[in-house]
Amino acid sequence: MSNDLKPLGGKVALVTGGSRSIGAAIAKRLAQDGAAVALTYSASPERAAEVVGEIEAAGGRALAIQADSGEPSAVRAAVAATVEKLGGIDILVNNAGMAINAPIKDYRFEDFERMLAVNVTGVFVATQEAVRHMKQGGRVIHIGSSMTRYAAFPTASVYTLTKGAITGFNRSLVRDLGPKGITVNTVHPGPTDTDMNPADGPVAAIVGPGMAIGRYGQPAEIASVVAYLATPEAAFITGADIVADGGLTA
Repeated sequence: MSNDLKPLGGKVALVTGGSRSIGAAIAKRLAQDGAAVALTYSASPERAAEVVGEIEAAGGRALAIQADSGEPSAVRAAVAATVEKLGGIDILVNNAGMAINAPIKDYRFEDFERMLAVNVTGVFVATQEAVRHMKQGGRVIHIGSSMTRYAAFPTASVYTLTKGAITGFNRSLVRDLGPKGITVNTVHPGPTDTDMNPADGPVAAIVGPGMAIGRYGQPAEIASVVAYLATPEAAFITGADIVADGGLTA
């Protein structure tokens, strides 16, 4: 099947934090569906190169861009590089994020500032820059967290604060971008087997019993939700918070 016959043929996507786990799965899935994909990474060039290599080996186009999502100038440069090298931007996936967990009374202010910079400011800057280049049919897709619906364990209040900010941003942004034919949605993964939260890690012992399907999710399962939202078929879905959490918050 040629790229033009795939659901995202002719589209350009930027996936922030696309070198590992959920981000890598999203980048590969969007490329599989026909999009040319730029992905940012902060400190893992080898893994970013692996993702690009896999996409290119399958016949796709991909570009890795070093950009710390907590640095606004780097995020702006990543959007500019995507437009310059791939010819535009149709899909933005705000995936880059981090978690520094600690009891609120002990939380270091510098960690708080870093979390805000990556999880909130980075999302704002990437969105602001990307939508300046988007045309009718553009897609903005945020990666949130099911923690905004159910706080399954202590010490994650600041992480949940940042992801809650994305939920509010998502719902209001639809009013700005809807008239331009651009949709905005948030996917909230539940416990997913990633570097940050492995299926055999300490959090799994806490949340595992609450998983209705009895297991952690896989990054590819989150990527499939994102991929659908990026397609023309999802044109009537905007402002949605879509929870993919194996029934944890049901």
